Amino acid sequence: MTERLTPDRLTIALAQLNASVGDLAGNADAILAARAKAVGADLVVTPELSVVGYPPEDLVLKPAFVAAARAQVERLAEATADGGPALLVGAPWAENGNLYNVMALLDGGRITGITRKHELPNYGTFDEKRVFDAGPLPGPLGFRGVRLGVPICEDIWAPEVCECLAETGAELLIVPNGSPFELGKGERRLSVAVARVVETGLPLAYLNRVGGQDELVFDGASFVLNSHRTLAARLPDWDEQIILTHWQRGPNGWRCEPGTIAPEEDEHAAIYHAMLVGLRDYVNRNRFPGVVLGLSGGIDSALSAAVAVDALGADRVWCVMLPSPYTSQDSLEDAAACATMLGCRLDTVRIEPAMQAFGTMLAPLFAGRSADITEENIQSRVRGLALMALSNKFGPMLLTTGNKSEMSVGYATIYGDMAGGYSVLKDLYKTTVFAVSEWRNSHHPRLALGPAGPVMPTRVITKPPSAELRDNQTDQDSLPPYDLLDRILHGLVEQERSAADLIAEGLDAATVARIERLLYIAEYKRRQAPPGVKIGRRNFGRDRRYPISNAFRTA
Repeated sequence: MTERLTPDRLTIALAQLNASVGDLAGNADAILAARAKAVGADLVVTPELSVVGYPPEDLVLKPAFVAAARAQVERLAEATADGGPALLVGAPWAENGNLYNVMALLDGGRITGITRKHELPNYGTFDEKRVFDAGPLPGPLGFRGVRLGVPICEDIWAPEVCECLAETGAELLIVPNGSPFELGKGERRLSVAVARVVETGLPLAYLNRVGGQDELVFDGASFVLNSHRTLAARLPDWDEQIILTHWQRGPNGWRCEPGTIAPEEDEHAAIYHAMLVGLRDYVNRNRFPGVVLGLSGGIDSALSAAVAVDALGADRVWCVMLPSPYTSQDSLEDAAACATMLGCRLDTVRIEPAMQAFGTMLAPLFAGRSADITEENIQSRVRGLALMALSNKFGPMLLTTGNKSEMSVGYATIYGDMAGGYSVLKDLYKTTVFAVSEWRNSHHPRLALGPAGPVMPTRVITKPPSAELRDNQTDQDSLPPYDLLDRILHGLVEQERSAADLIAEGLDAATVARIERLLYIAEYKRRQAPPGVKIGRRNFGRDRRYPISNAFRTA
């Protein structure tokens, strides 16, 4: 009996793609385009669920959707009959009454292998257990004389799947992912991959997707590790890119030859690009011609406008100043300067006539009562009404400008400044807004369509924040200083610590108890807030899901 011939060289193309959820034909076309570019490759690998986009959520519960995805996989399989590179693609897969998240190996005009995701994540942003069935522990896929281990995303976050693949003869690991961005995630991915390499003794190629999908954004940053834990290649953050990785079999198994290692971004660049990419894909995929936003002269709207211009271009961003009798001259000047520096349109709509009209309309019912926060909220709601009117009349999506510190404690007006379709600052605390604004004023983001140089006057960053809903108002009239507020919120929200823990660290008991109370009672507002880019580990919406009616307190 003759020994089976096996190759000693293999070229694998890693296609870091931006798939659009639900655009099955378009995603398949993009996969074929990537294959055409991968000249000389033996295999083209695509990210998790690359045929349907990630995460598809309850779309996969529609039999017609799953059937259409299978038709596209079969179409892709037929394309490999030309003798060119094989494909490894991701799709939902109905089989024997179950629905799996799979990677399909396509070669020679047919589907030659299927591997099913075993570990289904069910925490934070993930709820795959409610839509998919867990596959069995997988064995390797045979590919032209090589045994490929294909653990899918969560399959490498625990050792069991990779151990099984190594024990059943896998020679290298290829890991397709749909791993959302969050601060610090890159280091955690790498440490997990290193652990699997050490345990199995196998090299590993980690492929992630890029692009925005509603509240999630995917940063790519794919990489290859050799069996001795050295980094052989790293793809850039945020960019669609196809690279060829060249592998050689030696006495100690397969090894990837050294390739290009793209630099890692610093924290502020990563935050900024997450907001930029998330907004760009949300606006474009929902077919808005652009965005409109209220430009107040404050830091939140200035940073939101800068991100919008960098994401979409100045010609697709419409800024509107909506002054009231309480708007300062500084704010008027700063809003105008921001629009000039960004090169975008700025119009002014004065809201005093509407304020007076509401005052007259409600006077019989408000008789005998002093002006209070009600009149302040009317101003915010008048602004929201005017901006939504412009959105309805001309088509741009209304971009909201509130930050996470404000939304945590309900320092926002429901149906007023919360009105809109998307919020790029939704997961940024106020102290981070200051830091990222300073960073943008001294850096030009790599993907930015907006201008180089500063995008807002220094005074926007340095002046005390104010809603300007009454005379001489500042945010600190109602809230603790933002450095203190954000420290408390990091403990309560990001770390899920108790108020008692924070008080034990020396924080003022009354202040902590008040912030905890405000955090809980503002839940009903956050449920009605627009989506926004996830930046940290506990964003409001997909990660942190609290009841609206909630009597529990820890202080």
